[in-house]
Amino acid sequence: MPLSRRGRGSRLAGSRAATSSLPRATALSPKHAQLLTRRRHSSEQVPPESEPQADFRSGKWLQEPATGDARDSRQALRARMSSKHRICSQEEVVIPYAYDSDSGSVDLELSNLETIKKGSSSIELTDLDIPDIPGLHCEPLSDSPRHLTRQDPLNEAIVDKLIQSIQRGFSGELKGELEKLTFLGSLSSLSRALPYDETTESFIHSHIADIVHTLNVLVQEERPHSLSSLVRQEVFVTIADLSYQDVHLLFGSEDRAELFSLVIKSIITLPSVRTLTQIQEIMPNGTCNTECLYRQTFQAFSEMLQSLVVKDPYLENLDTIIKHLDPWLQSVKDHERERATAGMTQVLKCLSRHLSLKLPLRFQRLGHLVALMALLCGDPQENVAEEAAESIHYLLHITLRLKYLIHDKKNQQNLKRALTKCREFLELYSSAAKCFYSCPFRIAQVFEGFLDSNELCQFIMTTFDTLKNLNHPCIQRSAGELLLTLAKNAESRFEKVPEIMGVICAQLSIISQPRVRQQIINTVSLFISRPKYTDIVLSFLLCHPVPYNRHLAEVWRMLAVELPSTTWILWRLLRKLQKCHNEPAQEKMAYVAVAATDALYEVFLGNRLRAATFRLFPQLLMTLLIQIHHSIGLTMSDVDIPSGLYAEQEVSSEVTPLCFAMQATKTLLLRTCCLQEFNIMEKNKGWALLGGKDCHLQGVFLLANALLERNRLLAQKVMYLLVPFLNRGNDKHKLTSAGFFVELLRSPVAKRLPSIYSVARFKDWLQDGNHLFRILGLRGLYNIVGHQEMREDIKSLLPYIVDSLRETDKKIVLSAIQILLQLVRTMDFTTLAAMMRTLFSLFGDVRPDVHRFSMTLFGAAIKSVKNPDKKSVEKQVLDSLVPLLLYSQDENDAVAEESRRVLTICAQFLKWKLPQEVYSKDPWHIKPTEAGTICRFFGKKVQGEN
Repeated sequence: MPLSRRGRGSRLAGSRAATSSLPRATALSPKHAQLLTRRRHSSEQVPPESEPQADFRSGKWLQEPATGDARDSRQALRARMSSKHRICSQEEVVIPYAYDSDSGSVDLELSNLETIKKGSSSIELTDLDIPDIPGLHCEPLSDSPRHLTRQDPLNEAIVDKLIQSIQRGFSGELKGELEKLTFLGSLSSLSRALPYDETTESFIHSHIADIVHTLNVLVQEERPHSLSSLVRQEVFVTIADLSYQDVHLLFGSEDRAELFSLVIKSIITLPSVRTLTQIQEIMPNGTCNTECLYRQTFQAFSEMLQSLVVKDPYLENLDTIIKHLDPWLQSVKDHERERATAGMTQVLKCLSRHLSLKLPLRFQRLGHLVALMALLCGDPQENVAEEAAESIHYLLHITLRLKYLIHDKKNQQNLKRALTKCREFLELYSSAAKCFYSCPFRIAQVFEGFLDSNELCQFIMTTFDTLKNLNHPCIQRSAGELLLTLAKNAESRFEKVPEIMGVICAQLSIISQPRVRQQIINTVSLFISRPKYTDIVLSFLLCHPVPYNRHLAEVWRMLAVELPSTTWILWRLLRKLQKCHNEPAQEKMAYVAVAATDALYEVFLGNRLRAATFRLFPQLLMTLLIQIHHSIGLTMSDVDIPSGLYAEQEVSSEVTPLCFAMQATKTLLLRTCCLQEFNIMEKNKGWALLGGKDCHLQGVFLLANALLERNRLLAQKVMYLLVPFLNRGNDKHKLTSAGFFVELLRSPVAKRLPSIYSVARFKDWLQDGNHLFRILGLRGLYNIVGHQEMREDIKSLLPYIVDSLRETDKKIVLSAIQILLQLVRTMDFTTLAAMMRTLFSLFGDVRPDVHRFSMTLFGAAIKSVKNPDKKSVEKQVLDSLVPLLLYSQDENDAVAEESRRVLTICAQFLKWKLPQEVYSKDPWHIKPTEAGTICRFFGKKVQGEN
């Protein structure tokens, strides 16, 4: 019967010879390794007299060569096993011995490492440049498990019977366990004839779909939460046997991939061994020893996985295995994670022993696998951590060979540097292997030099994905250390930084441990502090809803950047905002302007970039004031918000661009110790002025004067910044800059500025079509007119200033009058006479202030007329007498008082002595006698003049 040929003895001699133990790696000799494996995969207890245990990661690993009696032991084992009863009892134990050459595991003794040649004249990288890790010498493929035991060929009659048995299974006649095992046994036995029998080959290859379907059904029919039959185990064995004959039932089509997922799930998701044993105690099933059956079944599963990579030169099968094991390696259930890790260890161990790589490689998950296994090295479950440590060892060997194979002359120097770095790290930890394998970040240090940019991204993404593991805080801590280590050591080789930042922002909300959160933020800090990535990171962070949630706000506030980089980061963030101001006015405000403003507020609040904030204070202050100007009167509906940004939330009506700009400006003043300036703004309602549509410039003037009064040095820095600032941006940008600039010109330092930056600019502003620029031009002239050194330059602008008296804007006229009052004594007669004619036209202006100050300037002009020119202006003075006399009776007391004062100046100019009645404040209609006296006086004088 075919089933008889599938006894455990023959299986061990055949495909089971592929078995490698799942070493708990505490042994010091092959004998102890066998005892340890026996304890792991059977119900037999290790005798207490066995050799003392050592930690797998202690560095005291198997060093003795294997003896030649392993096969003899397997033969003895086969002799005492029957083909009928394959479920072992307490006395019948399957001992999965390792290869004869499996004499040891990782040994970080550098005496056994090939050192990298230094100073060699050769520029070619050779195989000798790769450190040779003891215990991992590649074995020739001729030593593969299928060649360990030779069996006689099957004759034609047996082949026919096996085919018939298999066909009956295809017909759906597999009802009981015995029938299922017969089918599987026939299929497995038939696989032995594949190398030499064409009929067998034709049958197998033409019925692959049927085989896959039948195995799928068999696995699905197994109880998912208990283990009581051999069917599951024999499915694994059958798949392995066919795989050794290059018939892969788990790769290729969709149904094969489904079968692969199913067989993995069927073993991984079984309850823990303790639970299975408890179930057996509650519901005994005869002679079945559940624990022993589980050990055998898992061993068969491991052998199946190994059979897939014995011949995998392109690593395509490894890639697929990782894909299917991945979710179980990250399972929240300890026993599932342990099984998946143990399976992966056996895969990597087998692959490392039979490594025969060829191009093109199709392994796309190296970075992902390194990160995953490194994190598992820090797993709270000791068994998981030890399995992962062994996996890392084999994976390092595979990685070295893989990178050596694919390197070219362009990157061979990089590979040599990576090998040198690897050797140095291994040397550093050679005396403390346990320390090395228990620290994920040290593993990252060794591997990062061999990972390309895509693999680095995989590493980062995988590490972040594990941060979701809330059940194991220690894994979160390991992930945080890994991220920080990799970011430090491979900072210049990342390419998919936006994707990495996306994962960071997505995962930060689920990380509760303060230390891990800070490590994640430190990772962001490393990226953002590197000029290559600064703008990329900033752009990504700015593409989030404002106000920022508490997690993103924490990122901005807690940036941990080295001092030399702080100014660079703050400057780049500031430039994001400034670029928005340099663009022509748009229908809607750019969203990045609002986001950058809120980001600056959070940065100021965190105060981690304090030195940079002080250094860039002038730029920061002016940019924020300009942003306030742009934000006046806007709501978030006036902002060009990217599509979908607020898909999951609504924007509060209380949130406006102006409120972000205001809070950032206030925080800036407080963080830079400008408390007095802040208080001045508070007491004088300066913030309301700044945010007002028609009074924004008044708020700017107030803040500029406060800064000049309380902090002259800082004010001077701002003034020098504004010299080039005035030529940039749109009108709002220029107006706010100009407003601040003209107020700072009262500083004594202003006289050092070349006239091209002050007077010449004011000349242009006085001719500008925007009346606000004309106001600022006059205000600037007024502020510098007090500097005697600058008066000569200002006099060239007198014609423009006099022309300003004809403006309809009250502020312009009054500003012009204030300047002319300062310069009237230095005017030439022509300008003076023209000004007096213009001023006469302003007598009686409906604007009281203009009326009054025009008379004041007229009086000052009369006083300034020199003796030779008095005759020429006498008529103008006479013409002004009657208007001045009439306005002395104006209902506005200030205008009336100024009229009487100027009238006195005119009388003195004409050498008249006015009657006392002129100075009376009583209305003339009350005292007509006084009015008559005044009229008779002026009548006589005018007639006398004529």
